[in-house]
Parts: sequence; C-alpha cells; structure tokens
Amino acid sequence: MREPLDSISPQEIAARLSGSPEARAALIREGAEAGVAEAQAIHGQMLLDTGDARAAFAWFNKAAAQGHLMALNMVGRCYDLGWGTPVNKSRAAECFRIAATRGLDWGMYNYATALALGDGVPEDKPAALDWFEKAAAMGNAKAVNYIGSFHEDGWVVPCDRVKAADCYAQAAEGGDFRGQFNHARMLAESGDLKGARDWLIRCGETATEAFLDKTRLWLRNSRWPELESALP
Repeated sequence: MREPLDSISPQEIAARLSGSPEARAALIREGAEAGVAEAQAIHGQMLLDTGDARAAFAWFNKAAAQGHLMALNMVGRCYDLGWGTPVNKSRAAECFRIAATRGLDWGMYNYATALALGDGVPEDKPAALDWFEKAAAMGNAKAVNYIGSFHEDGWVVPCDRVKAADCYAQAAEGGDFRGQFNHARMLAESGDLKGARDWLIRCGETATEAFLDKTRLWLRNSRWPELESALP
C-alpha cells in the first residue's frame, strides 16, 4: 500500500513526476483521490484523452466544485460536445460564463463563441467581441483569430481587412491552426503563395481532421488548388 499523499516528500513527488508515464499517472490519480483539485482536473483530462469521457466528466465536476476554473471550463466543454454527458448548450454556456467572469481566458473564449453563435444563450455579437478582446489581451491566440473574423466580415465593427490580416498573423504566430489557415489565405490573396504554403504546412501539424477536411475542400475550389498539397 502506498503512503498517504501528504506524507510524501517534495523530492519523492518530483522524482515520481519525472519517472515513467505510468508513475506520473499513478501520482496524479492519488492526488485526485486525495481531493487535490489540480490533480482531479489533470486526471479528468487524461481520462478524456484515453476515451473515458464519462469518468472524465465526473472528475472535472469534482475539481470544479472546488473552484478550479479550467475544470469548470471543461465541464462546459463536456456539456457543449456531449463528452460523457448529454449535450446541454445552456449549461455549457453558463459554465463558460462563470469561468470567464472569474478570469479564465479559455472561459472567455468559449463564452464569447457561444454569444457570437447564439449557442445556449441569445446571440450577442457586441458582447462576444468584448469577451474575445479580454481573452486576446491575456494572450489567447484563438480569440485573436476570432477578432480577425469580426473585422473581416464587418461584425459589430467596420469591415477592415488590414486589421483582420494583422489579427490572423498574430493568431498564426500564437499557434492557432485556424489563425494559420486564415493567415495563409490572406497571404495567397496578396500573391505570396510561398508564405501561404509555409503556413498551411504549420496548420496541418495541429489542426483537427475535421478542420483539415474543410480546408482541403476550400483549397480545391479556390484559385490556388495546388496549395492543397501543403496539407498532410
């Protein structure tokens, strides 16, 4: 039987965290079962990553009940996407709202997305832009990309493709795959096909398969179908 977590020295904890994946996972589970909110949130993410969404949802809820904001955001994601629980867009939006008002940039981004789309809450694009800007100020690259869409499409603010292109470039540099695609798209429109290809390659490294499918189709029907070969 292992020692209680609170009796383990910091040195032993560090050693186990630097050990095998199995040792790290075991330590995180011990922490979760001992009631450590951070460990509960991490354990929930590990379970989600391995396909046990129902158990992940339960652990996220345990951590959220202790005020862990990322866990609360993940409870919202579970409700939003049906991970381990039936889809409930209004509950998802409420989780995001609380996490946002308590200062979590991912809560701000997700709540802003819900407001922009009218997903679980009445559509409110001005409020969405305000939350995206708050998240962007904290360095959230996905929020910066979404702000670019507001400027490109003229939502709430006047249409400004120069501002949009700048946002997409920032989001791309920040590692957001949607920002990387949008930056590539703008570069292609300006005639810089080499730059566009380079950013599409980077986009393909982290984008979801669903996003890549849409991107391939878009490129196939664009003025630059040859750029599709930049994607995996």
